[in-house]
Amino acid sequence: MEEFKKLGLSENTLQALQRKGYTTPTEIQRKAIPLLLEGKQDIIAQSQTGTGKTASFALPIIEKIRENAGHVQAIILTPTRELALQVAKEFESLMGRKRLRVLAVYGGASVSEQRDRLRQGIDIVVGTPGRVIDQLQRKSLNLSMVSFAVLDEADEMLNMGFLEDIETILKSTNAQKRMLLFSATMPKPIVGIARRFMHEPIMLEVERQQTAALTEQLYYELRPGDRFECLRRVLDITKNFYGIVFCKTRSDVDELSRKLMNAGYSAAAIHGDVSQDQREKILLSFRQKRITILVATDVAARGIDVNDLTHVVNYSLPQSSESYVHRIGRTGRAGKKGIAITFVVPSEKGKFRFMEKRVHGQLHRREVPSIDEVKAMKTENVKLELATILKADASGKYTALAKEILISNPPVPVVAALLKQVFHTTEREHYGEIEKTTSGQRDDRRERRGRRDERGSGRNWRGPRRERRR
Repeated sequence: MEEFKKLGLSENTLQALQRKGYTTPTEIQRKAIPLLLEGKQDIIAQSQTGTGKTASFALPIIEKIRENAGHVQAIILTPTRELALQVAKEFESLMGRKRLRVLAVYGGASVSEQRDRLRQGIDIVVGTPGRVIDQLQRKSLNLSMVSFAVLDEADEMLNMGFLEDIETILKSTNAQKRMLLFSATMPKPIVGIARRFMHEPIMLEVERQQTAALTEQLYYELRPGDRFECLRRVLDITKNFYGIVFCKTRSDVDELSRKLMNAGYSAAAIHGDVSQDQREKILLSFRQKRITILVATDVAARGIDVNDLTHVVNYSLPQSSESYVHRIGRTGRAGKKGIAITFVVPSEKGKFRFMEKRVHGQLHRREVPSIDEVKAMKTENVKLELATILKADASGKYTALAKEILISNPPVPVVAALLKQVFHTTEREHYGEIEKTTSGQRDDRRERRGRRDERGSGRNWRGPRRERRR
């Protein structure tokens, strides 16, 4: 934590970082945090997804704003509801003992509930432009006294047609605020916003990072009820699987790990309800490969540093592209290749496509392995393992027993019986059918209709998970 301490962060914040598993700051955090803590200049940061940019602005804002101020002190604009929720949760997890109130404001949720929360007093608002303008027009949101205004993923908001909305929102803020603009690219309209609303900003550029260059990124399209069956097949066709399976909630983690263990897999669960002592025991077993499948939530997986993971599986779709990059970055390390697999259910195709555009590297669709393919691969793996054992002559100590068994039994049934034991002919051998999802326009139309139903009206909808003014 010494590097974070040198940035000028308080003891309360350092403790919060330690609880989250952060150990060293990223490049953008090292550059941005000291400047923001000095409180003098606006900042433009050209930083791509997965560089730790959220903490780079969240930490200084938490340090600088006051408790019980009685008005909104910071407004953060994001292009999607997923990112708004992610950023809001990041603020909540980083504030430690400091009493600050955070609210995510986005379309698809109750306008009146958000209005009531705003009127009760909120310190930090994280929102999508359409819903923020809606609350401004209802007079339930007042930005005239904010100390910070942040544009997160500004280029994506521009791509979604939010330029006019952003300008309207910024005009409602006070001139003395500090402004922070984060964008992976700098198109002319974004530069124009900087010139109009920022005061001699400092430009920070972060070296572009490739998304796990050694990681092959695959995805399966399937029904929600088929995820476990698909995971079993992936595990069974993989020789020496060693990886992390990510779920959305703690209850999902518990349920999946229990099902895996009942099916005979070497798995364990790790999430926020797991005690520190138990967490350390699980991680030790995982590093020693006594456990080969770790089922975890995003937060619980922080601080896990293992270089030779073969796989990362997104059993649940990540909340944001930044989360996706963090997850898959745990494989394909130290010069070793890795595989990242994402399960995509029909209701999440729009969200997945949006995320796919934001990450670097290609994601390749694969068909779910058939039952015949799984059994054939398991057979091949047994043959390879047997050949390895014979080549190493590691079976020497069993020679006497083998001769004794073969005296009274023919060889073929003996080998078959041993193979039956190796194959674990239990629940793991009984695979269920997986229904194929429908691709193409019909699925896309169903997806669009579902999105419109969430918003109550589809007239202004122009893309997945995006909020527009109503």
